[in-house]
Amino acid sequence: MTTPSDPLALLRGALGERVDTTPAALHAARADKSGHAAAGVPLAVVHAHTVEDVQQTLRIASATGTPVVTRGAGTGLAGAANAGDGEIALSMRGMDRILEVRPDDLLAVVEPGILNADLNASLAEHGLWWAPDPASRAISTVGGNIATGAGGLLCAKYGVVRDAVLGVDIVLADGRLLHLGHRTVKGVTGLDLTSLVIGSEGTLGVVVGATLKLRRLVPGEVCTVAATFPDVRTAAEASAAVTASGVQPAIMELMDAASLAAVHALLSLPAPTPGASQLTIQTDGPAAGVEAEAIADVLRATGGTVAVSHDRDDGERLLAIRRSMHPAMETLGTALIEDVSVPRSALPAMFDEIARVEREHGVVIPTVAHAGDGNLHPNFIFDAEPDEFGVVEAPDHIWAAADDLFRAALRLGGTLTGEHGVGVLKRRWLADELGDDQWELQQRITRAFDPQGILNPGKVFAR
Repeated sequence: MTTPSDPLALLRGALGERVDTTPAALHAARADKSGHAAAGVPLAVVHAHTVEDVQQTLRIASATGTPVVTRGAGTGLAGAANAGDGEIALSMRGMDRILEVRPDDLLAVVEPGILNADLNASLAEHGLWWAPDPASRAISTVGGNIATGAGGLLCAKYGVVRDAVLGVDIVLADGRLLHLGHRTVKGVTGLDLTSLVIGSEGTLGVVVGATLKLRRLVPGEVCTVAATFPDVRTAAEASAAVTASGVQPAIMELMDAASLAAVHALLSLPAPTPGASQLTIQTDGPAAGVEAEAIADVLRATGGTVAVSHDRDDGERLLAIRRSMHPAMETLGTALIEDVSVPRSALPAMFDEIARVEREHGVVIPTVAHAGDGNLHPNFIFDAEPDEFGVVEAPDHIWAAADDLFRAALRLGGTLTGEHGVGVLKRRWLADELGDDQWELQQRITRAFDPQGILNPGKVFAR
């Protein structure tokens, strides 16, 4: 006999076939692209298609005290959307509509399940685009981008997700629907709760809609500068020199020797010079050509071998080398893909620290960086076989090396994560960066939104 406190029965009664308890769905909801998986299996996967579906789910969860983990496409790299034993996995992937596009106001209203790349393909028909472009843009959702505060290759010039969202519609843990933010360019009424939600990793509520700040697609020249350097420190010094010069490239990506060699092998390109690192820089807009030549002069002065292309297609081919980083890492073994940021002037010192961690811990850490904003992605390579569900957990010696590297970033005035988020994998270091007082204050803020603590429990703030 069903009792009022039986969450699965209540979900089925309210949502019918949208409640999925098949083993394949349950196990898929346990893991993300980080390779980490939650313990146990969730109670059910709810495939939401409307705001009302989300509200019904959260009302039942609140009434029964059942934890809820919100998921998009499952492309995260911090374990933030992994649902475990007894939890409801609330999938937003079915809410993928563009509700409104206003070219005159440079805004769009979308549901959270739409893929980043699909959104931009549709916006292009209006001569518009949404600037955030994480490496996962072809497979990650806008809602997931908002939940993690994602960035990407273009963020040094065009900003991150927080700069490109005007407002969000959010369902609280008890099922209430709030409309946060504005449709206006300016708006300072009350506290900025929209920015608070961005990057909150599902701990404050469920984003069910977003009002996005768009840009116009402006035809014009795109120039690409490719420069190789004898070692990664010199390349990092060159990137810092470009930043100090005052020229603002749209993209500035750095690949160290190990990552560059792996990508060349994957793409069947001629092997690079041993030890060589590469900077790939792109300029755009009316001054693209002049800026590219100015950047080339800076790179030559810092020891680079430089080539400048004014051909857009040639530039995309060069960027394809950088975008092939993740599949290239898979050829080397299993990778723990990490994410730290430091002040841009500290990039050379951070690469020194990575080399030290490699030596002292006996690990290989191919690294790429969004050099335009100081965001590095060290990849800790190890050998391990996945379990029957494709999950691979990093061994203790890899986490010891990661711990050393994270603390080095903090010493250099940096942060534990620039765009991946905290999730499960970095929660143990959060208080080290924030300090106890701020850590406790942020916990109290989450409880104001979610007094029962049912939204994404164990993520971000759990020590």
